[in-house]
Amino acid sequence: MRTLGHWLTSPWRRSAVAVLAGALPVLAFPGPSLWWWAWVALVPWLSLARSAPTGRRAAYDGWCAGFGFMLAMHHWLLPSLHVFTFVIAALLGALWAPWGLLVRRLLGGAPSGGRIAAALVVLPSGWLAVELVRSWQGLGGPWGMIGASQWQVAPALRLASVGGVWLVSFLVVAVNTALTVLVAVRRARVAAAAGLVAIASCASAAWLWSPRPDTGERVAIAVVQPGVVAGRASADRRFDREEQLTRGLANRGADLIVWGESSVGRDLADRPDLARRLTALSRETGADILVNVDARRSDKPGIYKSSVLIGPDGPTGDRYDKMRLVPFGEYVPARSLLGWATSVGKAAGEDRRRGTRQVVMDVGHGLRVGPMVCFESAFPDMSRHLAADGADVLLAQSSTSTFQDTWAPAQHASLAALRAAETGRPMVHATLTGVSAVYDANGRRIGSWLGTDASTARIYEVPLAHGTTPYVRHGDWTVNGALLILAGWAAAEGGRALLIRRRGRAPRVPPARTAHGSPARPGR
Repeated sequence: MRTLGHWLTSPWRRSAVAVLAGALPVLAFPGPSLWWWAWVALVPWLSLARSAPTGRRAAYDGWCAGFGFMLAMHHWLLPSLHVFTFVIAALLGALWAPWGLLVRRLLGGAPSGGRIAAALVVLPSGWLAVELVRSWQGLGGPWGMIGASQWQVAPALRLASVGGVWLVSFLVVAVNTALTVLVAVRRARVAAAAGLVAIASCASAAWLWSPRPDTGERVAIAVVQPGVVAGRASADRRFDREEQLTRGLANRGADLIVWGESSVGRDLADRPDLARRLTALSRETGADILVNVDARRSDKPGIYKSSVLIGPDGPTGDRYDKMRLVPFGEYVPARSLLGWATSVGKAAGEDRRRGTRQVVMDVGHGLRVGPMVCFESAFPDMSRHLAADGADVLLAQSSTSTFQDTWAPAQHASLAALRAAETGRPMVHATLTGVSAVYDANGRRIGSWLGTDASTARIYEVPLAHGTTPYVRHGDWTVNGALLILAGWAAAEGGRALLIRRRGRAPRVPPARTAHGSPARPGR
């Protein structure tokens, strides 16, 4: 009977297993949302890379597993991007090739206690370096960070307030590393157990030390979700439906009404009739209305996605133009080279234009809000900057109607819980077609989600919070620390290699000398 190790000697079989191992962590995210799975899901990936017969094979295992992770995490893009989804997954998966090599270097063979101790901080640091690189907006942004799988776990959200989602990712990978040693390296089980105790102690100390937000008064924020409106003149019919739902909020005490992304399909300067209808709605409901205009601007060239605030006297002048665009969905990177993606999928036919700065809006009643658009809610730095600039409530206007029957809407809605916990500010995630959700300053859900089958308007009583979280004050210290750890480890490895090389060049035993002082020759 063949052993698993013998079965994996086939490169193709090993690659297939690596792809599958990489895909496993996705089960921790919505829709399955098996949050506990994240704490063990990397063990097969780590075990495979540590057992690689060569460093080259370990790097290839890391690449294959990274491909599986990215493909599974973004599988809902297949109907839109088709074969290009595999290209993107392969390119992003390559980021984990050095990590696979790192795993083999630290955990391969029979690692010593020192190597295991190093692995517990170096491997999570290497994972964070990968997440940092792929967090660049041009590579698709930080969708699917491993720490984001813990969006509904209260202790993890507390840790996010200290070091952001980065700290949660670091701990998840560290625990998986220790468990891999427990399973695969019998002689090192005591060291691995000691590592788990150390991780638990540090996490507990951070959890106890992190301050809790001080909550005060409440504000009533309404979310208008029209549902799927497709076909001819869909932009006008969607506006009619949103208007009807908003009118039902009259005399219900809303302080702010939020429409989803692309809720207005015409520039308001070109369509003053739409501006008048929105102004009338603001007067009727007694609340400002935050809409999102997806249209060609009349005052400057190009198409923008803009959050526009409407008051009882018309547009207030507060406007936020989306800064971070969705690759291929809203623009094609290096269009001269990758423009062919428009012929095989639903990539953007024309690039949207970018905004240049974030905006905090005053919506009256002393309430200041910080808007974001679509997948900007995946970027921890954007919500952190809005909180630092004085936003009382974070808002995300989104539309995932293209991916209505996939895991994407729930995954997107879950990100708002992390942004709320990181900043100590409540967050509203308002969409056209679901999932819409609201979270308090601790990342706890307020009320129920508006699912993808809902067409309604709902008011949420949102408790405001005061104070500043350590993450807002100190920023991405977890990432900076991880980079320092990697630099320190690389320097130590380089110094060790140089020392070994020098020892190898020097003779082990000084040559014997004759009575006349000359070296003795062999054989004499």
